[in-house]
Amino acid sequence: MKRLFFILFALTFSGATYSQTDTIPVKKDTSYWLKSIEGTFALNQASFSGNWTGGGVNSMAFSTGLLARANYAKGRWSWDNNLDLLYGVVKNQGEDERKSNDRIFLDSKVGLKASDKWNYFLSVNFLSQFAPGYNFTDTDKTLISKFANPAYLTTALGMEYKPNEEFSLRISPFSPRFTFVTDKELYLNEPKNYGVPIGQTVRTEWLAFSLLADWNKQLSKNINLKVRYQMYANYETLDFDAIDHRLDVALAAKVSNLISVTLTALTIYDLDQDEKIQFSQGLGIGLVFKRGNFPEEK
Repeated sequence: MKRLFFILFALTFSGATYSQTDTIPVKKDTSYWLKSIEGTFALNQASFSGNWTGGGVNSMAFSTGLLARANYAKGRWSWDNNLDLLYGVVKNQGEDERKSNDRIFLDSKVGLKASDKWNYFLSVNFLSQFAPGYNFTDTDKTLISKFANPAYLTTALGMEYKPNEEFSLRISPFSPRFTFVTDKELYLNEPKNYGVPIGQTVRTEWLAFSLLADWNKQLSKNINLKVRYQMYANYETLDFDAIDHRLDVALAAKVSNLISVTLTALTIYDLDQDEKIQFSQGLGIGLVFKRGNFPEEK
């Protein structure tokens, strides 16, 4: 009887232990993800007394931005996602407010490792703006753009060169692009209509080549440099002057955990917008927050 009782007790105890172990929640493995979010806000103001002889105009400006990344990698597969938002306004006394920055950029890429430094990739990115844009004269302003007018949706299939986590170069011999201008009357103020045929809302370019280079370099503990270059060439209208170029540069210097100085520059060459090179530049100091588990952020 003692031996039988001992056997029954052992079986009961082991079953209870198994049940407890079986119901313990397993922590979800998130080690394959690298995530980061960075937000900035800057406010600039200048004022002068009525008898100020040095010249100047009262002004106020602000800018805000959000940069988010979420990258997944497991085995030979990877999935990289980037969101880049930027908006700024400047208001001078006696003038309407004007945009100093305005950008919506969303990029998603799936990659399959081919070798240590090369990947096959399929990507899609969206580029547009938040607010209306105007052409200002001394007496009036003319609407020439607004949200999703224009907007660019670009897909790409090709090879990616990625020697390290700082730099990547995408080369795509097949890169269809869709240009949207949903306001059918915008051409009255912007005759080129950003390349979209008059009376239509979208221009489709099926046969095209694209190149995208990204460089995110931590120059020092407190200084970061981000450079993004995009090139787009339509095979049907292939000509050196007809190739689109866009270069974004941002240099950020961290003063403290909450304050940073940022210098941004943007250069665009696109015949569908203007025959000359477009350039903008901005300098600001403001608040910044940054969270994430990328190596440079730990």
